[in-house]
Amino acid sequence: MGPHPAVAAIRLAVRRVLHDILNEAGRTAVYSRTTGAPPASDATPHECPPSPLVLVACSGGADSMALASALAFEAPKLGIRAGGITVDHGLQPGSDLRADEVVLRLRELGLDPVESTAVTVGREGGPEAAARDARYAALDAAAERHDAAAVLLGHTRDDQAETVLLGLARGSGVRSLSGMAAVSGGPGAARRYRRPFLQLDRQTARKACMAQSLPVWDDPHNADPAYTRSRLRHEGLPALEKALGKGVVEALARTAQLSRDDADALDAWAGQAEASVRDAAGLLECAKLYALPPAVRRRILRRAAIEAGAPAGSLFARHIEEVDRLITGWRGQGAINLPGKVVAQRQGGRLVIRQG
Repeated sequence: MGPHPAVAAIRLAVRRVLHDILNEAGRTAVYSRTTGAPPASDATPHECPPSPLVLVACSGGADSMALASALAFEAPKLGIRAGGITVDHGLQPGSDLRADEVVLRLRELGLDPVESTAVTVGREGGPEAAARDARYAALDAAAERHDAAAVLLGHTRDDQAETVLLGLARGSGVRSLSGMAAVSGGPGAARRYRRPFLQLDRQTARKACMAQSLPVWDDPHNADPAYTRSRLRHEGLPALEKALGKGVVEALARTAQLSRDDADALDAWAGQAEASVRDAAGLLECAKLYALPPAVRRRILRRAAIEAGAPAGSLFARHIEEVDRLITGWRGQGAINLPGKVVAQRQGGRLVIRQG
């Protein structure tokens, strides 16, 4: 008798991601101890590069515990080392003890190395954004410290649907609607983060934990109406499903993928066009920018603002629209103030974006 269907689903999702990591690293997957299948090439074990290390980011919740258990099961069969990291945000009493419990659970699964790292959460961008920034900084540092090939994250299809709706509420364009990428990067590592569960719902992960008797922790912040995502999860999405019927989450997840494809194509176009609208000194020429399609032009403006120091997470569509009017609606208006103390202004037919 095979594993529970939910367990089988999460293992398959993780197995696919691990195969991708091996292929990208130029390694041949080590044969399965259970099937005895030979390696796919003539390489002998001593010719293979060192086994890559894959870390799982685990909060102790159902999603990340299901992910950790699947990684612990699948990685050894492919010759991959598997470790785990939990981040203590310090936002709740006893959070350090909770982190210690997660470390113990990960070690019981057979993961190694395993560690807990404490972070200080700032205030910039609001509590949710600040916690996210601190968490990713800690994960990036751990990946660098352990020379990890990848870090697995337990975001599910439900998380993706919530992210799309939050992007829609911000009105920040197609990129915001594209949600979370299955593969995304960190500093110096374009493909560090992997999200195997974006096609699986939250309930599948919870069922997998129940089938394996894995203890899970339900973060009270996830039910706290003080947080936007919590309100969306417990009030917004249920209201949408009541009004529109079941299938809203799946439809939003599909929207994310379609939007991502469109956004990637437009980003590539903007990247190619950018060099053609800069003068010999590297300044943006307003006349050449005006000739571009708005979607391409605004991407170039956004990229220039970020390069000048504007935080990407604080740079919204309304900011770029104001800068765009320096190109399309020029009437001698003054400089535009952007997040991060960045200033955009038109000077002699050139658009100058720099720290104010």
